[in-house]
Amino acid sequence: MSFLLKFVIGTAVIYVMLCIVLYFFQEKVIFFPQKLPKDYHFTFQDQFEEVFLENDEPSAARIHALHFFAPQSKGVILYFHGNAGSLAGWGQVGRAFTTLGYDVLIPDYRGYGKSSGKLSQAALFSDAKLCYDYLKGRYPAEDIIIYGRSIGTGVASHLASEVSFRFLILETPFYSLSQIARSYFPVLPVNLLIRYPFESHKYLSSVDTPIYIFHGLKDEIVAYASGKKLEESLAGKNVEMITIPHGNHNNLAQFEKYWEGLKRVLSNEETENN
Repeated sequence: MSFLLKFVIGTAVIYVMLCIVLYFFQEKVIFFPQKLPKDYHFTFQDQFEEVFLENDEPSAARIHALHFFAPQSKGVILYFHGNAGSLAGWGQVGRAFTTLGYDVLIPDYRGYGKSSGKLSQAALFSDAKLCYDYLKGRYPAEDIIIYGRSIGTGVASHLASEVSFRFLILETPFYSLSQIARSYFPVLPVNLLIRYPFESHKYLSSVDTPIYIFHGLKDEIVAYASGKKLEESLAGKNVEMITIPHGNHNNLAQFEKYWEGLKRVLSNEETENN
């Protein structure tokens, strides 16, 4: 067997193996859950309660969420967090919004924290709708704000295409997760392999409510260009992109411009809603 033939066969084998690994082990690349014991005790400054929601779609699951309450609520924020950790850490986000006068519901995804069930894109979408329905039984739709962070922007964007709500906030979003995957694996047929494409640009094409995007220019995980491409795909819609010049993927809350933008968005929409 010639060297060239061996090289071609070897390259082909490696290529196929990479495809197999990406397809069957992509959850290990995308999701980094922290599991919590059932008796884990949460401690926060604000009033809150633990919520458990049962879901049978597309498979049996029990979704755990934290529901925080502001002293005088102006509405509620349904917050979908990033791809790592659990509510043991993400629960700290609640304080940021209750101090601004909003209740917050933060669910953990399947396999995260105290949540159980088999993870899939369809499951994430179904669980998001379950959480929305929980809030819809307690708040009018016009008082519900949907907020997505990182991987949670894909979940939030899909939910926004299916339900009524006040407005949508996306922090460090992507055009699609498929696009991000192609940037990491440019030689692989990502569109055929990825089971979590999260095509946010398609979901948001049917959304008519205001959309606010926060993104840092120095984002090393979801490039600013991906968030910008998402904004540009929504031309003609009520969308605003708030750029944090020195922000990266995980530190936007350290910048005054983020808080100025968030407070302005919440106060402006509150005024218009009233």
